[in-house]
Amino acid sequence: MTTEIFSPMPGKIIEVLVSKGDKVIDGQELMIVEAMKMENPICATSDGIVKKIAAGLDDQVEEEQLLFEIE
Repeated sequence: MTTEIFSPMPGKIIEVLVSKGDKVIDGQELMIVEAMKMENPICATSDGIVKKIAAGLDDQVEEEQLLFEIE
């Protein structure tokens, strides 16, 4: 089953902490999005393997934009 993770807010990606193919656990930080001068961690919502990273370092993202697929 594939789990999709979306941006909870608009902002800029300032750090990507995993790569495609990495094994992750529920609650693990995957990336950091800066919004309103605050750093907001984006965390895995399930255990699995990173199948897709849909946004990268310095990208501007919108609210509800796809960031990750975890399988």
